[in-house]
Amino acid sequence: MARPDLSPEQLAVYERIEHTREHIFVTGRAGTGKSTILNHLAWNTSKIIAVCAPTGVAALNVGGQTIHSLLRLPTGIIADHDLDQPAELKKMLASIDTLVIDEISMVSADLMDAIDRSLRQARGKKHDPFGGAQIIMFGDPYQLPPVSPRDPEERAYFGDTYRSLWFFDARVWESAPLSVVELEEVHRQRDDRFKQILGAVRHGTVTLDMAEELNAAGQRPAPRDVLTLATTNATVNRINAARLAEIRGSSLRAVAEVNGEFRENSYPADEVLELKPGAQVMFLRNDSDGRWVNGTIGTVSRISGTVWVEIGDEEFEVEPTTWERYRYRYDPETKKLEKEVVAEFEQFPLRLAWAVTVHKSQGHSYDAAAIDLGPRAFSAGQSYVALSRVRSLGGLYLRRPLQPRDVIVDPNVVRFMHEGREGGPVGGRLFT
Repeated sequence: MARPDLSPEQLAVYERIEHTREHIFVTGRAGTGKSTILNHLAWNTSKIIAVCAPTGVAALNVGGQTIHSLLRLPTGIIADHDLDQPAELKKMLASIDTLVIDEISMVSADLMDAIDRSLRQARGKKHDPFGGAQIIMFGDPYQLPPVSPRDPEERAYFGDTYRSLWFFDARVWESAPLSVVELEEVHRQRDDRFKQILGAVRHGTVTLDMAEELNAAGQRPAPRDVLTLATTNATVNRINAARLAEIRGSSLRAVAEVNGEFRENSYPADEVLELKPGAQVMFLRNDSDGRWVNGTIGTVSRISGTVWVEIGDEEFEVEPTTWERYRYRYDPETKKLEKEVVAEFEQFPLRLAWAVTVHKSQGHSYDAAAIDLGPRAFSAGQSYVALSRVRSLGGLYLRRPLQPRDVIVDPNVVRFMHEGREGGPVGGRLFT
């Protein structure tokens, strides 16, 4: 599949990653192309890199491993517990030039410090941050927060040990300079006023005029089949099941074929997918021939062996696709780091799409969507993620007006993102 060219801004970030040993956090608002740079890096770097992410689904999306799987870390709080590192793990980690971490905002300070300690131990460089490996991180802390521990003992540990849960408050950054590169050019939206309003939602600085503008645009009656972005799985499942039941006729029931080490909570698509002609669906993968991308909306037109989907005025045959789960392995004979397939998940790359959760919409772009925040947004960044999926104000519909309580920004994120702008480096952090 043809990969998009990098913009000058994106290319400059890639060149900096490629030609320095700096630890770099690449951030920026939704639609600035963080994933584009990561994908370009994975295909074009001359460095030996390993790519990982905090969750199974995120790791699948970037063709990498979960952090815990790659480093063989225990679950839960790791603190100063002993790390068991077999010889083959040490060799694999010692062979890496650069560790790339996607969705870094979901990584806790404790896990960040465990990554540091694991690499120091495996690479035999206990006095060098990350054992001398370069760390490249992608994500937006204004969008996705780390999961707060439910256990009161764990919460107490974090309260006593760290300034906050966030990765940027890990102790390793006290001795390792971190360069923060914030992408400025938004590619998803063209309307400057909409970009300005979204920026204000991201930073929690929405004015009364902006709120009135958003709500005026959003209060128009939504088209019947417009995609709904909702905050809970229960709402999404109810909408999709009700709309599918309205369609007469028999359905196709496709059961995924799962081979190897695949946890149910990291399945990239529904294990059991039920479709009927007339069902509104969303594609879950980019097409190798460029006919659709991850997030494209279409309508099932017919079912005969495979599924046929209409996108605009064109009809395409859609066949099952295979997602591969990888594991990095060091080959002592070739002395190279290799990726091997350890699990496969085969299913039609489709999901019912009258509704989708805000969380699963992450990274997607839509021409139109109706935002259903329920009684209120319940996590930091949730309203921003939902609103910023839509390309223009003309495609935005709101199930209810946006309220001040819906715009939630974590003060720790504000503190971190502003530290370096006032007087230069703070605590080893450099903003560029």
